[in-house]
Parts: sequence; C-alpha cells; structure tokens
Amino acid sequence: MNETMTTIMNRKSVRAYTDREISPECREQILRAAAAAPTAGNQQLYTILDITSQELKEKLADTCDHQPFIARGKMVLVFCADFQKWYQAFALAGCRPRKPGPGDFLLAVEDAAIAAQNAVTAAESLGIASCYIGDIMEHYEVHRELFHLPDYVFPALMLVFGYPTEQQRERPKRRRAPLDFIVHENEYPQFTSEDIRRNIGDLNGIEFDQWMEKFCKRKYHADFSLEMSRSVGAFLKRLEDYTAQAQ
Repeated sequence: MNETMTTIMNRKSVRAYTDREISPECREQILRAAAAAPTAGNQQLYTILDITSQELKEKLADTCDHQPFIARGKMVLVFCADFQKWYQAFALAGCRPRKPGPGDFLLAVEDAAIAAQNAVTAAESLGIASCYIGDIMEHYEVHRELFHLPDYVFPALMLVFGYPTEQQRERPKRRRAPLDFIVHENEYPQFTSEDIRRNIGDLNGIEFDQWMEKFCKRKYHADFSLEMSRSVGAFLKRLEDYTAQAQ
C-alpha cells in the first residue's frame, strides 16, 4: 500500500490524548484540507466552527451525551450543514429563491461530512488522532442558541482531535465487515439470516443474540439516539414551516 492508503486503513477513533498541543501550522493544514474536499457544485454547503473556548468545550462535553473527553480535545471542530449563505446570495442577486427544503439540507450534510473526512485524513497523516461525535445533532435548540445559528444551518457532526496516548496508538483497530458484505454489483441483495449473523458487528466472541440485545439497548434505543432523531425532526419541521409560510 502507498502512504495515503496506509493512513486511511490504519486510522481509528481515539478518545484519549496527550497534553501536547496542536500547532497553529497543523491546525491550518487540517482546515485547508477540509476546505479542499469535493463539494456539490463547488458550493461548500458547510460552515466549520473552530471551538477554542474551553467553556464551550465543557458545555459540549455535557450536551453531546456526557462525554468528558470532548473537553480535553486539543482541537474541536463543529461541521454545520449550511444553506444560509447561498440562500442569502440568491436573494442578494434578485433570484427570488425558494425556501430550502429537506433535499437541500441533505446535500449540505453530505458536503459537511466529506469535508470532515478530509480533515480526519489530514490529521492522521500528521500523527494527530480524531474522533467523530454524531451527538452534536442532539439538543438542536440548545446548540442553535449556543452557536447563534441562523435558520438554515444545522450542526451535523463534530470532530475532536489530539495526539494519541501510547496505549491508544498501540490499540488494535476494530475489524470491519468483509468487503463482499458491503459491496454489491448493480443492485441491493436480499440478505439471509445467515448473512446478517455472520457479518454484522464485532462480536468479540459473544453469542450473536446476546451481543445484539446489548448493542441495541446501548445504541439504538439509547436516550441519545432518540434525542438525535427528535432534534433532526425539529430542524426539518422548521424548514417545513418556513416553506409553508412562503407559499
């Protein structure tokens, strides 16, 4: 494998960091890599919030499913799906733009996620570890006020960066599902029960039903998961209300 492939294949989520600070030069390289990401129509439908306030980090450590390590991150970026800037630009040019809808929002989320992954890969190449935080989607109303977000902006994902501890560097990466379970030619397959049992999840030697029950309770039925769905629903409801008012 070449150097880029090695970086991608070895990258893993890290939640424990050393006290070493990330230099301004490395921070800029990470941000420039994010901004260089592929984007729909070169619109860059995202805004990146660089969270340098320790008070804000402490707040996010609480609102994002109570994860203290967020406050210890040496660099914290919130990637916002953002149609606000383009809506303003259309209006400024006299285009009489329609109100943004769910499709515009999903396109902006895609742009934000691609930019975030560029940042992750760039950081990894510099020896800086990272962890995605989907929980930034929780408590939409709180985060909207916290970041002073306008109508057509939603905090889609967050990244926490830092230099990994030795234990984290040596920790093996969790296995992924085999490629023939993920990649299929031309059409979606009909998965059998055997396919699902054999390929879903890192079972760690635990019996399938027992592992799935625990995982479902810890993740899918967890309060944070329900809150994320509620928050996204609240944002989409605002979009719907704005569109209805415009008609």
